[in-house]
Amino acid sequence: MKAIFLFGALGLFIMPSITLAEPSVDRGRYLVEGIAGCGNCHTPMGPNGPVLDANLSGRLVEENPAFKAIAPNITPTSRIAGWSDDELARSIREGLRPDGSLIGPPMPFTMYRGLSDDDVMSMVLYLRTIPAVENDPGESEYKIDLPPAYGPPVGSVAQPAEGVTIEYGRYLAGPVAHCMECHSPMSPKGPMVETHLGAGGFEFHGPWGVSVASNLTSHEDGLADYTDAEIKTMIVGGKRPDGKPMLPPMPYGNLAQMSDDDLSAIVLYLRSLPPLPDFEG
Repeated sequence: MKAIFLFGALGLFIMPSITLAEPSVDRGRYLVEGIAGCGNCHTPMGPNGPVLDANLSGRLVEENPAFKAIAPNITPTSRIAGWSDDELARSIREGLRPDGSLIGPPMPFTMYRGLSDDDVMSMVLYLRTIPAVENDPGESEYKIDLPPAYGPPVGSVAQPAEGVTIEYGRYLAGPVAHCMECHSPMSPKGPMVETHLGAGGFEFHGPWGVSVASNLTSHEDGLADYTDAEIKTMIVGGKRPDGKPMLPPMPYGNLAQMSDDDLSAIVLYLRSLPPLPDFEG
């Protein structure tokens, strides 16, 4: 059985599974603190992991020759307090601030554009309720040209039917948890989700060294040799079938807050991906 790496950050909260048909704070908590793993970028990290007292108050996420990315403070004490709910929702899905400026990478707008109207508004509702934390993590700096927009304005996106289905698993692994962005190869134009969806190969550099996102397709280079139970343990427990811990930056703790049905839907979706060999760019 071969080793595998899956990627994101550490979780902060435990919450029950939720099935709702309209925006709510509870659904927003489930998404923000759980499966979407927003704290992976937006919560400061100390030597022992996330700084819980400063949850979602921003931090330096990545610095490389192309940019220095700062995840901003998104607690109610930050500038988003003056944004309307619609403006905050648009910034999450489209990357556009109220002043028309564009939010840069690594925010996963390729995926977030597919968030349903109800889910993005649930996230907004929850963010309005979290404790305010005074923290100024600084401003991002980009040495690359950002596009004028990441696509046309997002219209209305319907809430998908929840259940252990391939379609709902696609929604969870795509727009919500953005697994398929990290686990698809990256080109200068962004993740290669159209041609190499889930084929892996994207490198993450951090204090742990270099992690390479694994192939999640049904190919023998991917998940073909793993049982459903083994895949679930890797996703939410960060352990390989031999018991060895897996590398960052996958948000194992956040993903562990998923309901059993949501986790099963994701595995069902991953099993449906066309087989692709490991990407070698």
